[in-house]
Amino acid sequence: MKTPSRRTVLTLAGAAILATSQAGGLYAQTAPAWPTRPVHWILPFGPGSGVDVGARLLADKLSQRWGQPVVIDNRPGGDGIIAMTAFLNANDDHVLLYCGTGSYTVHPYSIEKLPYDFQRDLAPLARVANTIMAITTPSSMKLGSLGDFVALARANPGKLNAAVPQGISELVFDGFVKTEGLTIEKVPYKDVVQAVPDLVEGRINIMYTSYAVVRPVAAAGTAKVLAVGAQQPVPTLPGIPTARQAGVPSFELDGLSGLFGPAKMPLDLRKRIGADVIAVMADETISSRLAASGQAPAPGGPDDLAASVQRQVDQVDAIAKLLGMARK
Repeated sequence: MKTPSRRTVLTLAGAAILATSQAGGLYAQTAPAWPTRPVHWILPFGPGSGVDVGARLLADKLSQRWGQPVVIDNRPGGDGIIAMTAFLNANDDHVLLYCGTGSYTVHPYSIEKLPYDFQRDLAPLARVANTIMAITTPSSMKLGSLGDFVALARANPGKLNAAVPQGISELVFDGFVKTEGLTIEKVPYKDVVQAVPDLVEGRINIMYTSYAVVRPVAAAGTAKVLAVGAQQPVPTLPGIPTARQAGVPSFELDGLSGLFGPAKMPLDLRKRIGADVIAVMADETISSRLAASGQAPAPGGPDDLAASVQRQVDQVDAIAKLLGMARK
């Protein structure tokens, strides 16, 4: 067998080095070092909301894992558009959107000339939890059940009011009112957390929002959670039925929260972030504190979040059809 010449050996070695270098460059493009600086999470709700509670729990653990601060940036208002605009304008893989997806899956029915496409312009990174939705009334109303409220509203058309955050919660509430044949006035709030004092004082008759928002007043006995919107009973809320168990399935909703990045973010980086979220959520402290705030932990990666978003889109489409709503 002919021994290769020195020139041939050097040529082959050079080709191997070049191939290795090119492969390394490709890997650097698809799996960049991340994070290299503080990571900012933009939230569409104010402090104290269910999404905010979950975000802060995760941010603390992930900042330790990533070796960089995770900064929470609350941008409430505008039905989530303020937060969405800030996130899209940043166009930065160190600026992520941590949100309940409800507002955004409803926007195609509520906003003319929507400036973004939720499933096209955002890259799903990690599913975190299903936010437990609570149906709450002032204790002063002395209602024993959700059925009692429905009967009261039916007997007093137009005389009761409600506080409901914009987005999927409002859509489900409208579907409930339509299904039950009720007339209830909705009182608008920039941030639904601001409605809690009015609920306690009896100026608001019913509130449909995340359990985290009403948890303190429910614990204090100044407000009563009549039911939760979850499909399954919530183990950490014994004695509180689901809406379906209470005979009002039209109030059923599993809120969904997750983490999203810019659409251009490489898939392997998205999977890495998703794996980190799943890993920190294995910490019993995270799971128990999420559960205590009325959130059912549901950790998952990019594909899990994408599938959950699609299920929510399907639910929105079904309710919109019931209400006779068309996409804008």
